[in-house]
Amino acid sequence: MSKGPQHTPRTQHQPRKAAASGWIGSALEYYDFFIYATAAALVFPQIFFPQSDPAIAIIASLATYGVGYVARPIGAFVLGHLGDTHGRKQVLVWCMFLMGFSTIAVGLLPTYDQVGLWAPALLVVMRLIQGFAVAGEISGASAMILEHAPFGRRGYFASFTLQGVQAGQILAAAVFLPLAHYMPPEQFNSWGWRIPFLLSVVVIIAGYIIRREVHETPVFTDMGTQAMRPRSPAVEAFQHSSPDMLRVVCMSLMNVIPVVATIFGAAYAVQPAYGIGFAKDMYLWIPVVGNIVAVFVIPLVGGLSDRIGRRPPLVAGALLSGLLAFAYLYAISIKSVPLAFTISILMWGVVYQGYNAVFPSFYPELFPTRTRVSAMAISQNVGTAITAMLPALFTAVAPPGSTSIWLTVGAIAFGITVVAAVAALSARETYRIRIQDLGRPDAQPVDKAEYDRLSAQRMADARALKPAVTERP
Repeated sequence: MSKGPQHTPRTQHQPRKAAASGWIGSALEYYDFFIYATAAALVFPQIFFPQSDPAIAIIASLATYGVGYVARPIGAFVLGHLGDTHGRKQVLVWCMFLMGFSTIAVGLLPTYDQVGLWAPALLVVMRLIQGFAVAGEISGASAMILEHAPFGRRGYFASFTLQGVQAGQILAAAVFLPLAHYMPPEQFNSWGWRIPFLLSVVVIIAGYIIRREVHETPVFTDMGTQAMRPRSPAVEAFQHSSPDMLRVVCMSLMNVIPVVATIFGAAYAVQPAYGIGFAKDMYLWIPVVGNIVAVFVIPLVGGLSDRIGRRPPLVAGALLSGLLAFAYLYAISIKSVPLAFTISILMWGVVYQGYNAVFPSFYPELFPTRTRVSAMAISQNVGTAITAMLPALFTAVAPPGSTSIWLTVGAIAFGITVVAAVAALSARETYRIRIQDLGRPDAQPVDKAEYDRLSAQRMADARALKPAVTERP
């Protein structure tokens, strides 16, 4: 039986540094990504587009938000290639700089009144760069943390990537919403909206400081010279890992749950055409409260996947959150604000994390070291990009005035979660496979008793490192 890489005294702290790097990097990059979404809805229609037709300005502003998802598959190919040929650490630094500088640039852009059509054109370019950059963050950070994590604890450590994503969304709301609420509208529209974007300088400074402390991962270094690494990781991934890449595309469709909770659900509840009449303020709190709950749930589920496997929590999270989509939309249809709010938090903040906390370890474990970042980045971003079209699909099949909206949209959402669950069930279980054997269809898992013994030893080693380093990154 092969043995995994041993952690020397020099590298014992690297799992926590890698997890901290992934957490902070993901939090800051997704802070950047989501402050754009907030600004696109609140102020961009008034300052970056002509006011001759306000409705068209709103549509155009929201379209620039969607442009970020168009760029993600392109970024996945380029940044995935960089991560597999030059290292996980290098791709994460590139993601951080691209995201940070493009976001700062948005905060410095001239308005439509100042430069005319150059304003929306430059805005689209910056959003394309943002989408390009964020495409490599989760896959690069997940690979970095996974490859540093001790055997038996990969699920726990890798989950901090997604905890950082949720924290970034909370940070975006914490910075943007008070400014929008307390500043006089004329000041906010003139210069106040720029503050959250200019604060992205923190992305560059904090991200660089934390990421320079993380070593390149042992399994990537063990591939030796550049000549031993794949010349085209994407081509090799498609040649040897296409079935697993298709599985990841299907599992990534689980992004349907946030779409139902915060995009279509919000439109269904607050748009006058649907006739429900919920207050808009309530829907500002759904992502905030949902993400706060998720921050606490994610590491628990990640740790659970190290004990029972990746597939059980992922499948359960997919199917249960799909079923709760029916209940959530039904609660809106009967105009019950408390019930809709409660179910949305349960669906997104708790149950959905069965998927959300596990995929950062499960996805990269399906692929070999040589192509891990490329294979995960391409397939995950393709799946996510597909879900970006779902709000339009939901509106088309369940327009205002139609009957049984909750049943129609709920059925589509549940069907998609079933596809994700089936894809997970069809994949091989990975949690007991050693790091150097991941991605091999014939890889044999470590015996359960031996795995439990090694996991217990890792936990004892972690406790022995305290109080020098806390368990939580």
